[in-house]
Formats: sequence, structure tokens, C-alpha cells
Amino acid sequence: MPVLQDWTGKQIGEVSLDLRVAKESSAADIVHRALIRQLNNARQGNACAKTRAEVRGGGRKPWRQKGTGRARAGSTRSPLWRGGGVIFGPKPRDFNLKMNRKERRLALCTALHGRLDDAVVVADFAAELPQPKTKELFAALGRWGVTPDRKVLLIVAEKAENIYLSARNIANLVLITADQLNVFDLVTADKLVITAPALEKIQAVYGTQQ
Repeated sequence: MPVLQDWTGKQIGEVSLDLRVAKESSAADIVHRALIRQLNNARQGNACAKTRAEVRGGGRKPWRQKGTGRARAGSTRSPLWRGGGVIFGPKPRDFNLKMNRKERRLALCTALHGRLDDAVVVADFAAELPQPKTKELFAALGRWGVTPDRKVLLIVAEKAENIYLSARNIANLVLITADQLNVFDLVTADKLVITAPALEKIQAVYGTQQ
């Protein structure tokens, strides 16, 4: 686990995180299933195309069956016609996938444990930003060894207003609280920045003693 750094980037101590993780042989599988579940559950599934029975109009036969020289037609709302219905079009559906609560917790802990080598732990810096200053937070990321061209996940214990306002203009920075921890953000980030209070909160909720 990385050492604890202060606002200036100086090492001021050590931290530890004890999580119950999946076996190495099944770790990739359970994290993948949790990721697919999260992405599927985020889908709205409300795409809808009307069939020939739902399109307005078309009740009258366009022309008589025989004698016109044209192909027979029973409705102007046939899928063959312009403005007609759609054959096998999308209909509202539920994409949700189920996963046991214990499995979800195990997948989350496994994903977090696998990213500890890319994590930076810093002391609570809310007091260092008495007012929103994107420039100061950007400079602090550099002192912590986080380059601006990398996608960074900043995990805090609580969303302080000044931290949120300072972070929202940094293009590659995603800010979440410890209770919003999720597999997608963990696996897609290049670098994790975790505050010490957030780490304590994660340990309290997901630690091996729970």
C-alpha cells in the first residue's frame, strides 16, 4: 500500500487496507461479471419502434385487389411502404442482470485491491481549499505524482463543496465519495487518489472484520 502524503506531497506516514478478495483463479471472472452487470443495469432499454399495428392510418385498402396492374396491397402502413411499420424493431426491455450481494462486495474489494499499486493516499485536504481553486488542486495532483494526461479517480469521504468545484473543471479527473465506490470507475481509471478519511471509511465498510 502506498505511503500517506500531505498537501505538499511530503510523506508523513504509512497506511494499510485489509480487504477480503477473490482467489487469483476467479478474480478476473468475478470482476468482469460485476462490470458487465453495472454497464447493463445503466442501460435505459426504452428504444421503441412501432409495428404496422401501431402506426396511425392504413385502415383503408389503397386500391382494389385486381385489375390495376399493380401489386396487391392491403394497407399503406405495411413495412414495405414509406411511413409504414418496422419489422422486428426494438421494444422496451429490461437489461438488468442479477448478482448476489456478497459477490458484488467481493468483486468491488477485488477490483480495489488490484489497483492499489496505482493508488496514492493523501491526507484530508479540504482545509487547504478555503475557496474553489482548480489551479491549486491541479498543482497538488502534480506533487502527488499524478500526471494530468492520465484519467484520475479521486475518492473522498464526503463531497466538500470547494473540492467539488475545484475538481469539476479538470478534464481527466472523476470525483466520487467512498460510498459511491464502483467497479467501473476503479477499472477504467489510470490512477487513484484516495484521501485518508475515505480509506478509513472503505476499511470500515469492506474490511475483513465486516
